[in-house]
Amino acid sequence: MTDRHERRLTADDVAVGETGPEVVVEELEREDFVRYAGASGDFNPIHYDEPYARDAGNESVFGQGMLTAGFASHMVSDWFGMDRVDRFTIRFQSRVFPGDTIAVTGEITDVEDGDAAAVVTADLEATTDDGTVVLSGETVASIPRE
Repeated sequence: MTDRHERRLTADDVAVGETGPEVVVEELEREDFVRYAGASGDFNPIHYDEPYARDAGNESVFGQGMLTAGFASHMVSDWFGMDRVDRFTIRFQSRVFPGDTIAVTGEITDVEDGDAAAVVTADLEATTDDGTVVLSGETVASIPRE
């Protein structure tokens, strides 16, 4: 994380093409899926029971989509501050498996200047270490002038 992201952004700090802080989650483990199941209540065995996942036609257990969405929301919160986020939309594109490293990035695609704030739109993307896009999305945040 750079100094730019250690203080709260103002409207003067944002511009189309700016990128947010990358959030990297290294080497997901089955334990991460189990912990997320406990936190979310999603105890579908397809996320932690290898024979069950394989019998269902999957190559292995895989992470909950909302776990990946949580990584994306972490990045957005670090970038803009959760209290400034007006909208957060995502689309799941692929699954994450044990051993995957996930990187979440974002880029500002639009800035609408207003009297009190700039309304910022940014594209989001989460990819695995082999470049597979597992999540894409968009966020809109209102960034005050001061």
